[in-house]
Amino acid sequence: MSDDTLSPSRRAFLQALPAITAGVALPMSTARAAEGKHHWAMLVDVRKCIGCQACTVSCIMENAVPENSFRTIVSTYAVQQEVDGQMTASTYMLPRLCNHCDNPPCVPVCPVGATFKRDDGIVVVDGDRCVGCAYCVQACPYDARFINHDTNKADKCTFCAHRVDAGLLPACVETCVGGARIFGDLNDPQGELRRRLDAAKNADAIKVLKPESGTRPNVFYIGLDPRFQGRVEGQAAMWQPNAHGG
Repeated sequence: MSDDTLSPSRRAFLQALPAITAGVALPMSTARAAEGKHHWAMLVDVRKCIGCQACTVSCIMENAVPENSFRTIVSTYAVQQEVDGQMTASTYMLPRLCNHCDNPPCVPVCPVGATFKRDDGIVVVDGDRCVGCAYCVQACPYDARFINHDTNKADKCTFCAHRVDAGLLPACVETCVGGARIFGDLNDPQGELRRRLDAAKNADAIKVLKPESGTRPNVFYIGLDPRFQGRVEGQAAMWQPNAHGG
């Protein structure tokens, strides 16, 4: 594959490949980047999300997520807005996943230290330690955790840490049809993620979910309707695999 066929996101990410592949053979509990070397994060451009759920499906396949559970999902809401003095109905797509917070409330509540934040910013769960108490599930303000009914352990998005450690993009980013998800290193000033964030911040376009929670999330949004930053009044239409022949 030539450089000309690579997306800008993938090209920028692959430049860091030699620096991160060293941890690929290590267990999850020890496969940590040098402190401060990388700080992985994601930018979601809501304007480009078409609600196709390719991210959801690829995540399920990549991470063996059990039926009717999700590490990432695009919630679809029916909204009303006024256009030229008339109320019209439309749909709103909101991609959701673990926010890999700098101040993750799921970490201190774990009684056995199974949930921890890697030095590269990714929040993970050590399945060997987890006792399935669900304290972390209750503590997460983003509803991003669940108890895996196959393993009876806490489960969540890990930014596909096993792929990142091997120099690959998370599965949801790799398969995003609209190019709505950008993954990269906050510590790389020349990387696409950092450049996109800096440009959008200058225009006050960057938002995060539930900023009042004080979690300092590392999933950022462009084009996010302020009505969807906090608790959403209403019910999201959640896509279910078994309702679509899955």
